[in-house]
Amino acid sequence: MSIRNATVSAAFALLAAALATGALAQEGAKARKGDGPCAEDAKKFCGNEKPGGGRVAKCMKSHESELSPACQSAMKAAEERVREVREECKGDAEKFCQGIRPGQGRILACLKSHQSELAPACAAEFNRKKK
Repeated sequence: MSIRNATVSAAFALLAAALATGALAQEGAKARKGDGPCAEDAKKFCGNEKPGGGRVAKCMKSHESELSPACQSAMKAAEERVREVREECKGDAEKFCQGIRPGQGRILACLKSHQSELAPACAAEFNRKKK
């Protein structure tokens, strides 16, 4: 594997991780408000975590096997959405974000800044994410 391909692969893996954290963080945000299937689990396992930076999502992930079936299902659905976005947006990430240093949501921000230029399937994933 060339250095360029390795770099793009690593960057894309970090993008996927950022998206996963974001999707799981949405579940965590619902849970903190007392909404959603993970509310009780979030209180029980991660009530002492300070919100932000994906801390609640990471905590929930670390307790995945102990979560209620409904919460596990919601988290799996969020992870599936991440896989869909990763698949649909891989080409656009390689095309538009090649020189972007991975981490802290920079690749995701790059893709958002090119939203009008993204392939239809990738753009649709971003539009769906807003809902």
